[in-house]
Amino acid sequence: MDLFRLDGEVALVTGAGSGIGQAIAIGLAEAGADVACFGHSTKGGLEETKDRISALGRKAIAVTGSVNSEADLAGTVERIEKELGALTVAVNNAGIGGAHSAETMPLEIWEKLYAVNVSGVFLSCQAEARVMLPRGKGTVINVASISGSIVNRGLLQTHYNSSKAAVIHMSRSLAMEWSDRGLRVNVISPGYTLTPMNRRPEVADQVKIFERDTPMGRLAKPQEMVGPAVFLASRASSFVTGIDLIVDGGFVCW
Repeated sequence: MDLFRLDGEVALVTGAGSGIGQAIAIGLAEAGADVACFGHSTKGGLEETKDRISALGRKAIAVTGSVNSEADLAGTVERIEKELGALTVAVNNAGIGGAHSAETMPLEIWEKLYAVNVSGVFLSCQAEARVMLPRGKGTVINVASISGSIVNRGLLQTHYNSSKAAVIHMSRSLAMEWSDRGLRVNVISPGYTLTPMNRRPEVADQVKIFERDTPMGRLAKPQEMVGPAVFLASRASSFVTGIDLIVDGGFVCW
C-alpha cells in the first residue's frame, strides 16, 4: 500500500517524549519518514524516541524547547531543514491537562494551560507553515481530544475542554486559509488513552470508569493513534483537509 508510505518525508513531532507523541513519532518512521522529536526536556524520553527511530534505519534528531517560544520553534525548523531536509509533515501533539473547578480556578492556571494547548499549537503551525507554504507542499496534524467535542462526566476541566475545542476550530480555519497553497491541516482527537498519566495508581478507579463508558470497553493504546496519523500524513489523504478525526472507541456516540 504505497499510498500510506512516507519515504522521503521529513516530519516534526512535538511532545514526542512519551505517550501519543512518542508512538506517532516512531510510527511515522516505521512508515518511512525521517523524524525530528521535539520536547521540553530530554528527561521525558525524548532521547529514547530518537534512538528507537534511529534503530529503524531512519534519521532522527531530538530538540528541546518550548512551544511557547517563537525562537525555539524557528530554530527547530531551521535545524530540521539543515540536518534532515525540507519539512513536509508536522504533528503538533504537545499539550497539558489538569482539573480544577471553574469558580475557584486561578487565572494563572487558565492562562498556563491555554499558553501550551492553544498558543503553543498556533505558534507551531505558524513556524511550520512558514517553510511549507513557499514550497506549496505540506501537511499539519494537530492533536486535540474528544474533550473538544464533548464534556466528560465527572471531570472539572472547563479550561482543558475549551482549549481542545479551540484547537479543532483553529485547525479548520488554518485549513481553509491555506487550502489553495498546498498545505493541508487536520486534527486527530483521541479518546481515553492509556498514556503514562492514566497508568498512575491514584487514577485507577477513574480509568475503570473510562473503560466502562467506552463502547469498545477499553482505553486506546497510544500506538492506535499511529494509523490515523500516517493516513493524514500520507498521500492516502491527499483530498482531506479541515477534518477532526475522532479516534475514541465510539465514546462520543453515547
